[in-house]
Amino acid sequence: MSPSRLPRLDPPETLKRGTGSPPLFGIVQGFLSASLYFALGVVVSNALGWTWLVLLAASLFFMLLVLSYMEGASLHQERGGVTVLARFGFNELWSFVAGWAILLDYLILIAITAFATTDYVALFWDGFAHGVPELMLTIAVIVYVAWVNMRGAGSRRWERAAVVVVADLGIQLLIVVLGLALLFEPDVLSDPASLAGSPNVEHLLFAFTIAIAAFSGLDASSSLAGEVAVSRRGLKRLFAVRTAAAVPYLGIALVASSTLPQTGDRWYEAPMLGVVSGFEEEWVREPLRYLTAVSALALLVIACNAAMFGLSRLGYSLALNRQVPSLLGRLHPRYNTPVVLIGLGALLAIALVIPTDLEFLAAIYAFGATLAFTLVHLSVIRLRFREPTRDRPYKVPLNLRLGGVELPLTAVLGAAMAAVAFGSVLYLHDAARFVGVGWMAFGVVLYVTYRTSAGKPVFKRVTVPARALTRQEVDAEFGSILVPVLGTPLDDDIMQTAGRLAGEENEDAGEGGAVIEALWVFEVPMALPIDARVADADLRRARRALARAKAVGEEYVGVEVATATVRARRAGEAIVHEAKRRGVEAIVLAAEEPTGVRGGLRLGGKQGLHDSFVGETTRYVLQNATCRVILTAPPSGKAAGDLMRPSPGATPEHPVGHPPVGADQAPAGR
Repeated sequence: MSPSRLPRLDPPETLKRGTGSPPLFGIVQGFLSASLYFALGVVVSNALGWTWLVLLAASLFFMLLVLSYMEGASLHQERGGVTVLARFGFNELWSFVAGWAILLDYLILIAITAFATTDYVALFWDGFAHGVPELMLTIAVIVYVAWVNMRGAGSRRWERAAVVVVADLGIQLLIVVLGLALLFEPDVLSDPASLAGSPNVEHLLFAFTIAIAAFSGLDASSSLAGEVAVSRRGLKRLFAVRTAAAVPYLGIALVASSTLPQTGDRWYEAPMLGVVSGFEEEWVREPLRYLTAVSALALLVIACNAAMFGLSRLGYSLALNRQVPSLLGRLHPRYNTPVVLIGLGALLAIALVIPTDLEFLAAIYAFGATLAFTLVHLSVIRLRFREPTRDRPYKVPLNLRLGGVELPLTAVLGAAMAAVAFGSVLYLHDAARFVGVGWMAFGVVLYVTYRTSAGKPVFKRVTVPARALTRQEVDAEFGSILVPVLGTPLDDDIMQTAGRLAGEENEDAGEGGAVIEALWVFEVPMALPIDARVADADLRRARRALARAKAVGEEYVGVEVATATVRARRAGEAIVHEAKRRGVEAIVLAAEEPTGVRGGLRLGGKQGLHDSFVGETTRYVLQNATCRVILTAPPSGKAAGDLMRPSPGATPEHPVGHPPVGADQAPAGR
């Protein structure tokens, strides 16, 4: 099936809260503005008077990145940002690599924004600038953000955050206007080296990587694709708004280049306070210092919250696509938020801030961002070749036609710039080289091990139903259920139906959890003895199908799946016999298409003969079972026939091209 035909995976309602124009603006502008509060000092200490040139180059990269994100997000409107682009552009492994890199960025952002608040709060009490108070305040911010996200970030909270971002933007513009009038040194344009000397190439490259890493907020806003209705004309306006956000970024770069290089490392961790402290006029300097500190605190907390929001959405997407264990994406039964991911994210962020080393965090941050940005541009280029005729609501300008394909030159330039930045951060900084590479290596090993151990393909998309991550605890309708599996894609839907019916047993009754008996029937022809040897290929297919059934069934809380194989002359007789022998309370199976050949479509029967409702196996079970029999909705037509007929040697994964049959419909019962 073409990648463009894959189904769209929607998040739970709570994860949809707050999506719209305010979050799009607040997330992007919030990250961009926050970066000035925590990253400007690192950039200035490396680029010195050349800071404005570095940030000018970063702004150019920002516009190239916006173009690629907008084309990619409009082309495949799924939640997930760069992971979606890499999935359709390359394959599922590269999708995971991109997502794992951005996940690292979100962790660093949570840590670095929380840590940066302490240096601005220190204006009111300098004890927060170091030692235990600094660490305690950082941890308090992380815990607060985790608590807020566990309860769900509602739309009103994002609207309030957007107001704060706009107010901060006004303060930054005020600093730019006053700074250009009172602090700006014209020599910074004509002779930047005259202010504090010339940095070497290595320092300039590192400053550039830190500057562009601030744009990871674009991935969080891109992950809202499909949840915000934007017209083609609206996409062009959105590009204009996003690029206009870089104006104060460049203005402050000019002012900072004129003032900060001469101060050394004094304002390394609170660079915006250093900028406003450069005003000689006390009536300007003092109010701006306190106004900047308050605005910085509010904006950094908002950016920390947005990073946790991005981490939870991305992590949930990875769990939904079976790229990380489903346990990590488990949703809270009341708030419908991925509490496991949020809790782990908070713990890892706290561990990262313990060294209290800003440059260490910044280097790792740049590693994840530049790797992800490289994949964004490469994916957009790759999609031009893989899906040349697909409708593109937004197409980047400046394309070079190569045969029947238009090569996006902006993406080519962006990919080159990102690759250079990624290579430089690997070469120049041990923190990025060891921590970053170690993080990616651990992630890839986790992904490959998880996929292969569960019998899932490494390069193809596999999804888990969103409802399976909810783990809502309900009273059990049945304590034990028998589910015959056939090694077809319908097995997932049958097991999901059984899992929901099983639910969780009443612990007060002392019965423990519910049990699903997944059963595979080897039908032995009359010409062979009943204990005839089963072909190795059939054994392997049975084991894969039963393993898959166990994994799907045990996604539901309190449910245990037991697996077994039996031999019989007829499948229906075996199902009824095993149900009686095991004493199950219900049988859940998929209704066969009517057929004139014993064994139904599994044995190649044709539709439309003898029985106008169900096939022989289903009819036998309905007539002879002594317990409740529940049928999922029967398939119909050619597509249903394809679903019911197993593919020899194929892994029984959920069919991404077909909607679940019976999973979302009320089961028929006898």
